[in-house]
Order: sequence, then C-alpha cells, then structure tokens
Amino acid sequence: MEINITYNHIMKLIKQLPKSELLKLQKNLQTKVASKEASQSLRDLLLEAPNWSNEDLEKYKDSREFFNNSRIA
Repeated sequence: MEINITYNHIMKLIKQLPKSELLKLQKNLQTKVASKEASQSLRDLLLEAPNWSNEDLEKYKDSREFFNNSRIA
C-alpha cells in the first residue's frame, strides 16, 4: 500500500506529537541515520581498499608455502 503525503504534511503531523513521542521519533531517526552512515562508510572503505593482483596473490601463496615447509616440526 502506498500513501502519497507531502513533506509539509508530514511536518504538520510531527508537530502534533506529544513530547514523549517526539523523543522516540528523534531517537529512531538518529539510529537509522547512524546505521546508514556506518554502512555507507563500510561500503566506501571496501571499495577504496587496496587489493592484490593475481600475481601478488601467487607470490604470497608461494611465500606462505615456503615458510610452512621450512619450519622445523
């Protein structure tokens, strides 16, 4: 179900809320905004993070194998 309400109408409805309900709404919105910002930050971090080429990965695997084989058991 979709309801077509303008921003101004929403603001009028919010202004009619009692203080306790306004505080609940404020807390809920802050939580949602913080959550969205955190997920956006994580997304940005993952997209901008350095990555390895296939050649780098192969060098790493070879090095790990060398060290694992050269350990005294």
